[in-house]
Amino acid sequence: MHRETVLTSADLIWPLFVIEGKGAEEPIGSLPGVSRWSVDGIVARAKEAVEMGIPCIALFPNTPDGKRSDAGAEAYNPDNLMCRTIRAVRDAVGNDLGILTDVALDPYTTHGQDGLVDASGYVVNDDTVAVLVDQAVAQADAGADIVAPSDMMDGRVHAIRMALEMNGHPNVQIMAYSAKFASAFYGPFRDAVGSGDRLKGDKKSYQMDPANGEEAMREIALDIAEGADSVMVKPGLAYLDIIAQAKARFDVPVFAYQVSGEYALIEAGVAAGVGEREPLLMEKLVAFKRAGCTGVLTYHAPFAARLLNG
Repeated sequence: MHRETVLTSADLIWPLFVIEGKGAEEPIGSLPGVSRWSVDGIVARAKEAVEMGIPCIALFPNTPDGKRSDAGAEAYNPDNLMCRTIRAVRDAVGNDLGILTDVALDPYTTHGQDGLVDASGYVVNDDTVAVLVDQAVAQADAGADIVAPSDMMDGRVHAIRMALEMNGHPNVQIMAYSAKFASAFYGPFRDAVGSGDRLKGDKKSYQMDPANGEEAMREIALDIAEGADSVMVKPGLAYLDIIAQAKARFDVPVFAYQVSGEYALIEAGVAAGVGEREPLLMEKLVAFKRAGCTGVLTYHAPFAARLLNG
């Protein structure tokens, strides 16, 4: 009766990894219990999400080797793996489920960076933004409800917003990864999308220093001014203070990503007998909501939804 923070399945977004093929499932070793699925498998997971009351899925492709390039041109191919998956999910569940798509180049490049690189290996901002714009429009054309630029390039939210308006997508939302930190917790995700072994160097020239909180507020303010409908803090648990500050300062929905390393640590703790999965997970998800999150992206979404639904 006196509980201040309420968590429901409607607070969850389920990240899903898609691969080529039919009837294919590839368990991800560094993410126990999580798999890559072919398009038909993603459609089945989408139907499960609707049944469980999860309002949105987030899609991440593992692009085949032969379609990756230094320029990441496959990112804006209207018939790429991501766009085909969007259309298949939309055909299967209609508007009963939100579809959120990742806008970044790391699943499409041979070098594993989120953007284009120059001869010295430095990620170049403005040239990358032009490609991200084409990628976002292709995803919106395919039926995405929310495009989520996770690249951390400057100015990309404004450019994407303008392109969506000009291409007949005024109602497609932008969930900006506004405060994405250069974290040590992303390793399993990079395995899942096939960019980990390819990554040359690090991402510290465009992702944020984990020590900087005020810079995070400036980044969030810029993205909102450029047209973001909601903002993301990533990772989640180590940045609850950033979530709380963002919620207090800005009048837009704030989301957190319980990233792959956070998921894997829970599973490792359960396997080691540190604790049981349910209380470990639920305490963390409630912490996100208590800090101010509108919702949470988590690989534990189906497990949590089943618990919350009794």
